Amino acid sequence: MSKKVTEIVEELVTPILEEMELELVDIEYVKEGKNWFLRVFIDSEDGIDIEQCGIVSEKLSEKLDEVDPIPYNYFLEVSSPGAERPLKKRADFERAVGKNVYVKTYEPIEGEKEFEGELTAFDGTVATITVKQKTRKKTIEIPYEKIANARLAVVFF
Repeated sequence: MSKKVTEIVEELVTPILEEMELELVDIEYVKEGKNWFLRVFIDSEDGIDIEQCGIVSEKLSEKLDEVDPIPYNYFLEVSSPGAERPLKKRADFERAVGKNVYVKTYEPIEGEKEFEGELTAFDGTVATITVKQKTRKKTIEIPYEKIANARLAVVFF
């Protein structure tokens, strides 16, 4: 079975990011309209600037030209994940404790599949989220394996 484009790109970009002390957040390979886009989201504890994105883009582009895993023309975009950074790995959840998150589950938990609130705890297997329901707060425990997707959520006051 052949590897997916995102897996190949992850193998190519990881050494580049390690050398620059940056972190891979996510990789997307999607078709929008008639164009294909390869998006690589990177970050660090201090954030990411445009120069770092440019360096990663140049180095990754060279590697992609050598390996040529994509049979179509595509646009390569390297950027920060932004304020609503996706939470993909357990380590992402651990870092997000104390922050506002949005979580969507594969199946309903207490009758709901979408939750937004403060991630108050994560023990590696269960995410505990405190959500506001009108004037009260409620704590929801969501098993990690039931999380379809999650991201940081921006709160506007």
